[in-house]
Amino acid sequence: QVQLVESGGGSVQAGGSLRLSCSISRSYYSSTCMAWFRQAPGKEREAVASINSDDSTYYTNSVRGRFTISHDNAKDTVYLQMNSLKPEDTAMYYCAAALSPYGALFVDQKDFTYWGQGTQVTVSS
Repeated sequence: QVQLVESGGGSVQAGGSLRLSCSISRSYYSSTCMAWFRQAPGKEREAVASINSDDSTYYTNSVRGRFTISHDNAKDTVYLQMNSLKPEDTAMYYCAAALSPYGALFVDQKDFTYWGQGTQVTVSS
């Protein structure tokens, strides 16, 4: 069974940084598009960033230039480095994985099969 394990959430003041980590079962990792989504109270879940096996990336406009998604193939782990955090970044952050044998880059949550349990990020002003 594919499992995603997230870590790294927490509370930080505006302008601070956090790094989220998500590990995935090795047998699934090599042909996967992975992404971070977030959902704030009363809002829909949105894609924050995604990355495929070719290192192509996507960022939603509100985080471009502040967040960086990357992966460590040796550790089967995907990271989301979040800098210059703002109160509006406060949300539950979810890691997601989509099978992508041809290297497609997905951003729609309907394309992602596996999800982590989420990690809370709270940014205070």
